[in-house]
Amino acid sequence: MAEISEFQDRLLSLGLARVSEAAALASANLVGRGDEKAADQAAVNAMRDQLNLLDIAGVVVIGEGERDEAPMLFIGEQVGTGNGPAVDIALDPLEGTTLTAKDMPNALTVIAMAPRGTLLHAPDVYMEKLAIGPGFRRGVVTLDMSPSERVSALAASKGCSTKEITVCVLERPRHEAMIAEIRSTGAAIRLITDGDVAGIMHCAEPAITGIDMYMGSGGAPEGVLAAAALKCMGGQIFGKLLFRNDEERARARKAGITNFDRVYTRDDLVTADVIFAATGVTDGSLVSGIKRETGYISTETILMRSKTGSIRRMLYRAPIR
Repeated sequence: MAEISEFQDRLLSLGLARVSEAAALASANLVGRGDEKAADQAAVNAMRDQLNLLDIAGVVVIGEGERDEAPMLFIGEQVGTGNGPAVDIALDPLEGTTLTAKDMPNALTVIAMAPRGTLLHAPDVYMEKLAIGPGFRRGVVTLDMSPSERVSALAASKGCSTKEITVCVLERPRHEAMIAEIRSTGAAIRLITDGDVAGIMHCAEPAITGIDMYMGSGGAPEGVLAAAALKCMGGQIFGKLLFRNDEERARARKAGITNFDRVYTRDDLVTADVIFAATGVTDGSLVSGIKRETGYISTETILMRSKTGSIRRMLYRAPIR
């Protein structure tokens, strides 16, 4: 196992951006075509091919599912040339398959990389999530608070009215009571249909996105990816695994999790420096989607390193072949 000091984040970051770009470009012809599975598979294939060009000894810890369920980029799959640092990889080749199929905003390709053993091996279960942006003291909001208490606490910390707070929530029937309670405070809600990695990232740039807080339950693997982004951008995220049955608890035990009541912080989910890349597939508030002009296709990628706090927005333009 490589030491954390061997993690060559600067050298690997451009390669990671290429991986993200390749997945986005592969799904470009399927935007708005109504075929979620085909779009996802195209992104998976391209991301895997590009990962295998990198000089890393990589293991997918957040991927497309268990080996029997996912032919490529399954959890535990080894990627890279094998010559280089040992790294954990968390990825979502197409964050927002439905968004892509319907040509709706904020579909992304997402990938994060960190030293081996430093990303939580989150099982494929739900996670209760709460996130805010940078600049607040630790614990200004917590999962122990009710939704209305969180809104009030954040407003007090910002020195503003609760009516000036906007909360991002995944639009699902399970969130109806929470949505009603948030609105009772006078706060605004921005509902999203899919893509809670992007929803959580919005909290890190409230002046641009207008989002102050994210709350609600969604996939635990996406929680790790979102934590990787906030590790680079700044901000807080809290997560607690939610289990619906014994099968899901068994899945967590298989991933090495024994404390089912633990509340994870950002730095519990991602315990060391990380690099993160996301490329727009459809237009969104974080990055622009894929664009076509005569003879050319272009993408926008956000590339971040937690070690330096650097955030790069990269435009890629290539001839259509």
